[in-house]
Amino acid sequence: MEQETHSSARRGMYILPSLFTVGSIALGYYVIMESIRGTMVGNAALSAMAFDRAALAVIFAIVFDGLDGRIARMTNTSSDFGRELDSLADVITFGVAPSLLAYLWGVRQLPPTGHPVIEGRVMHFGAVVCFLFLICGASRLARFNISINPQPRNPGRPGRKYFVGMPIPAAAGVLAAVIHFEAGSPIHNLWISLVWLGLVAFTGFLMVSSWRFWSGKEIDMSARKPGRLLTLVVVVIGVVFEWHQTALLVMALGYLVSGVMARLAYSWKRSMARRAA
Repeated sequence: MEQETHSSARRGMYILPSLFTVGSIALGYYVIMESIRGTMVGNAALSAMAFDRAALAVIFAIVFDGLDGRIARMTNTSSDFGRELDSLADVITFGVAPSLLAYLWGVRQLPPTGHPVIEGRVMHFGAVVCFLFLICGASRLARFNISINPQPRNPGRPGRKYFVGMPIPAAAGVLAAVIHFEAGSPIHNLWISLVWLGLVAFTGFLMVSSWRFWSGKEIDMSARKPGRLLTLVVVVIGVVFEWHQTALLVMALGYLVSGVMARLAYSWKRSMARRAA
């Protein structure tokens, strides 16, 4: 009887990480629904609120995505099913949903300019760019799933662990942070829309690049004296809670810039080494 109870509890522990993954999928579905709602309501304020809720849902999904993997590792309940479900969830929540949100928020809401040909070209260009973001994210996940101990082209410190290419949740977080910073108010200027599409395209490129991005996997949440880490987490939560629009934007763009700066610094060091040789 005791052995049967232990077996049932063990099966329950295997389900726990998958529940967070299912929650991430639900948030992705919510992002899609709110993005569509933002284009259908006639009131500008209600439209902005819908887009803002969609952006916040992406942010919450990033938290869920981080928790499912960490819980699986801490409880030693990782499984092939969980990994496959997590990859499918990432494609939906951080690929399909943000690409649709990026298009509907940044391109579809442009007002008529009196140049229907230009408007049509921008709409088509925006659809292609947002679709490429989705493809880059899916390719990034596929590469991650088949890679064994991948190494970036610009290796960092030996004691730190890195992702090869920008993770898809972080890329989706960049788009969501920008939208939330604008309180969901959609873009109504053609040139700003093109700048937005440039950011979407560049973020997609970073996902399929071989540049290094810090993974944070060396952070030990089970340390015996987690005082510093706990203090840092509390400070970050407090800052995000108080100044969420600015804080989330700074964190998202800061992570993006960190990978770009790491690549530029590595290229500069190699150039200096060649000159010295």
